[in-house]
Amino acid sequence: MTIFSRFFVISIAFAAWSPLARAQDSADASNAPIYAIGAGVQRLPAWLGAKHQRTQAVPFFDIELPGKAELSSVDGLTVDVVRGKHWHGGLYADIVWGRSRGDLGPQLSPVVKRINDRLAGGGYLENEINKTVTIGARALRELGGNGAYADLYTDITLPKMFTHVEHGFEFSLRAANAASNRERFGLDASQATQLNLAPSRPGSSWQQAALQYQIFVPTSQHTGIAANVEYARLLGDPARSPLVKNFGQRNQISEGIAFVYHF
Repeated sequence: MTIFSRFFVISIAFAAWSPLARAQDSADASNAPIYAIGAGVQRLPAWLGAKHQRTQAVPFFDIELPGKAELSSVDGLTVDVVRGKHWHGGLYADIVWGRSRGDLGPQLSPVVKRINDRLAGGGYLENEINKTVTIGARALRELGGNGAYADLYTDITLPKMFTHVEHGFEFSLRAANAASNRERFGLDASQATQLNLAPSRPGSSWQQAALQYQIFVPTSQHTGIAANVEYARLLGDPARSPLVKNFGQRNQISEGIAFVYHF
């Protein structure tokens, strides 16, 4: 089982719980590679902490070597070096997405820093308690940046609906170091003056908690529709940021849907 990332290649998710892989595993107990491609649309906050959303089309791909590794637009790169019956762990890499001037909008873009997308690498460890519940943790550090993150997550697979429909929940917590929080939520004296706000210099803290529901509905032997909705709430210093209080909101809602072909 892989670990939680974000929906397609951005900050909403289908998560580690993989209905595509589970659907194929139910039909074929072999360890044959799994390949999937598709496309969809997602609606998500324009930037982490924003109160307005944006909608965009997104691609989907997934290449999985069961029990060994996975590369996907959902879960990034996961390499399982533990390969235990219940314990899994090893290398993990993904992209930490930034924000463009268009995302920030006309009021903030002249003042607030644009953030480039960055590759992040680290490791993960998880325990598949049973076929229903998996708990895990991971640590990541940006390559080309100073941000670092720690995630805790729990995946819960619900009983199938109508025989073939897969669905489940994931709860996750993310902590971030001071460098990440300051870059995304801080305001120096000059920025604060231009926005008529108090300066802010966040430290290390929890960044957000998220609860997500995912569902996969097969439409044929090789195709299906995957969808998700996520509610996240900013925590700690990010939630107290003047940037969020005056131009954004703590509550973050995301939705996505995609048509997927697997073979």
